[in-house]
Amino acid sequence: MISTVDVVMRLLTAAVLGAVIGVNRGRLEWAAGLRTHMLVSVGAALAVIVSAYGFQHALTYDHVVLDPSRIAAQVISGIGFLGAGTILFLQKEQVIKGLTTAAGLWAVAAVGLAAGTGLYIPAVAATTILWVILALLKPLERRFVRPRRQYTSLLIELSTGSALSAVERVLDNFHAPVRYMLLRRQQDGHDSLDVRFATAIALSKLTEIVDACRAIEGAGAITIATPGRSRD
Repeated sequence: MISTVDVVMRLLTAAVLGAVIGVNRGRLEWAAGLRTHMLVSVGAALAVIVSAYGFQHALTYDHVVLDPSRIAAQVISGIGFLGAGTILFLQKEQVIKGLTTAAGLWAVAAVGLAAGTGLYIPAVAATTILWVILALLKPLERRFVRPRRQYTSLLIELSTGSALSAVERVLDNFHAPVRYMLLRRQQDGHDSLDVRFATAIALSKLTEIVDACRAIEGAGAITIATPGRSRD
């Protein structure tokens, strides 16, 4: 049996390493933030400690054999249920959100298992790599890994809730090929509606859509973004 100090050190290490990843995710206001990642990491570390040392008294009995890896295996598979809770399918936007967060939780659980078994160097190395992937690669991905197609979009500022329904009616009336619509809350309390079209739209039709949206009460500035350029 390992000492109490060693147990505490392993749990604290798991908490700190989980926090390193959780701070980055919490800063981006994802569903799983600092506390969630710390809980997953510490829970995984405690599970593997209990699995390895919690049943040693049973070995004093004849014909008793223990497999310390069984609980660790259950942690890896069981974390999938928690990760599934962070994955969202947004019906209106027809997009899936949260896959990176779910994968991060799974990886943090593995880091907790490593810390719980006393593998400090692999745990720290994995945390460093995870942080680089989550924090540093995203700007590079946006810069160098661009989608092959670029879509026309509208960015509309909304000051009232009824304006959103009015915009939807305008798009329906013009039979606009909407790929998805994403509504974001701004710091000033207003909403920003990002309308992405699935196919190219003639400039004349796009102008008519913008004019109709500008006539809506509660609709503010409208920005048109076309492949290679954007204008107000």
